Amino acid sequence: MTFLISLLVIFIFIFIFIIKAKNIDLWLGHYLLRKLTTKKYSGTKHIMFCVVDHFEPQWGDNISIGQERARVDRWLNDYPKVAKKFKDADGCHPKHCFYYPEEEYRQEHLDKIANICAQDLGEIEIHLHHDNDNSENLTKTLSNFTQILHENHGAFTRHPVTGLLQYSFVHGNWCLNNSNPDGTMCGVNDELIILRDTGCYADLTFPSAPSPTQPAFANEIYYASDKPGMPNSHNKGKPVTCSKPASGDLMIITGPLGLNFKQRKKGVFPKIENADIRKNLPVTLNRIKLWVETAISVAGRPEWIFIKVHTHGAQEESMDTLLGTPFEQMCHDLDTHYNDGKNYVLHYVSAREMYNIIKAAETNKKGNPNQYRDFLIAKPNYKNASENVRVACS
Repeated sequence: MTFLISLLVIFIFIFIFIIKAKNIDLWLGHYLLRKLTTKKYSGTKHIMFCVVDHFEPQWGDNISIGQERARVDRWLNDYPKVAKKFKDADGCHPKHCFYYPEEEYRQEHLDKIANICAQDLGEIEIHLHHDNDNSENLTKTLSNFTQILHENHGAFTRHPVTGLLQYSFVHGNWCLNNSNPDGTMCGVNDELIILRDTGCYADLTFPSAPSPTQPAFANEIYYASDKPGMPNSHNKGKPVTCSKPASGDLMIITGPLGLNFKQRKKGVFPKIENADIRKNLPVTLNRIKLWVETAISVAGRPEWIFIKVHTHGAQEESMDTLLGTPFEQMCHDLDTHYNDGKNYVLHYVSAREMYNIIKAAETNKKGNPNQYRDFLIAKPNYKNASENVRVACS
């Protein structure tokens, strides 16, 4: 008996050590509470499926311009071929959201990505890596970059009242609002305010687990409010709710996060499921099932489920996964298991469309979410700069 008790104590110690080492303690409480309190919806469920790509052509060390071009060219040549094989319940092809880093801007790369977007196969949004930054510089950086992307490539549309270009955001290194415990990779405590005031309609950075930047509010669509002078203001917030007005500075749209008990480390401990897609994390039917069952939704509209997955699509090691057979298998599984028209209806959406549908739910809209893809923010008119992409397309 003493031996068994000793084994149990050792196991508990190891379990606690893993939870701390993987920063699971940051979000486990809210995750478990949500699991216990979320009621299953028994009617037809609409699945909004969105792919967010931290698209970084300059990723890695000593990358040549030739390698950058090869990365972007492969997307230009291969993605339309594979994406056009599939359609959702509305007749839409999969839509890839290219969150392009401001610090890596090259017009020729964005011309090619805009070509993909002009085919209604994706949209351009903003990604940013920065360190030791300040509020004034960040404001200038975001304002200038949205203007460049709009003027050169047709990205974004303007708010009808403020005139600001409307965009969504993903923070490099997951460090939104200076949330890294060591204070690096950002530096701006009022980032939520600056994003809002430069036209950002939502942040789609998370989940970031097992990073220490992971917010406590896992698997939620919520409003975060700035805490003056404090980092990590988005750690908690107020869930977006039907028939209730917006309450906060910026909407945070998170992707599925949880524990996968069918994939265990060393055969014992469940792996973290954080909706990441790459070579060593291919999409399986089991993962899709977990994403759906996470049931991220607007409070009061459980039949509309929002699934945001993320990837780093400019990395060669993952391109075969995202542009080849694994991607096709993912779309096939989504169509076969989650688009029967009775239990599930599948909608491939961009980040902008996902936001629009969320805002429609917030104003108590019902029925088929397809009619709300352009509810508040209109579809951009991307420039198909064909003269700049002929070499890649030939």
